[in-house]
Amino acid sequence: MIVTDRLVLRPFGAADLPAFVAYRSEPAVARYQGWDAGYSMADAQAFLAEQESAPLGTPGAWTQLAAVDRVDGTLHGDCAVHIGADDPRSAEIGVTFAPASQHRGFATEALTAVLTTLFDDLGVDRVHAESDDRNDPVRALLERLGMREGARHGAWRVHAITAREWAARRAT
Repeated sequence: MIVTDRLVLRPFGAADLPAFVAYRSEPAVARYQGWDAGYSMADAQAFLAEQESAPLGTPGAWTQLAAVDRVDGTLHGDCAVHIGADDPRSAEIGVTFAPASQHRGFATEALTAVLTTLFDDLGVDRVHAESDDRNDPVRALLERLGMREGARHGAWRVHAITAREWAARRAT
C-alpha cells in the first residue's frame, strides 16, 4: 500500500470492480488502452483473479494498484506497474483514471508515488511508459514527471526516466 496526500494506492478488491468496469467501459478511456469499450464484469473478475498472484514488485507480472480517495474511498483510477522478468531493475508504468477524476492532479500524485516506490524501495534503475500519439494529456503528464521522450513505435511514444534523474528532480 502506498499513501499520498489524497490517495491510497492498494491492491484491487471485489468491491472496486463496479467502478473499475464503469471507467474501463468509457469509450474515451478505452481508445488509448489495450481493451475495448465493451469491458465487462466478467473481464474485471478475471483481472482480479490474475492480480491476486501479482503483488507489486513481482518480476514479469503486471500489477495494477487501485487509486482510492483517502477520505471517501472513491476509486479514481489505477496505476499499472510491470517489473521486467529478464531485467528486474527496469519497469514500465501506465495509468488509467475515470473521466470524472481526470484533470484534478490525481494521476500526477499517484504516479509520483509509484515512481518514488520503484526507485527508492524496489531498487529499479529505469522506468518507461508508452503513450498513444493522440493522447496529449498522458504525454503531458509523463513530461511533468520528468520522463523524456525517446523511441517511437508506430503511433506510440516511449518516455523514460532513470533513478539518477528522478533523484536529481526531487532534490530541486
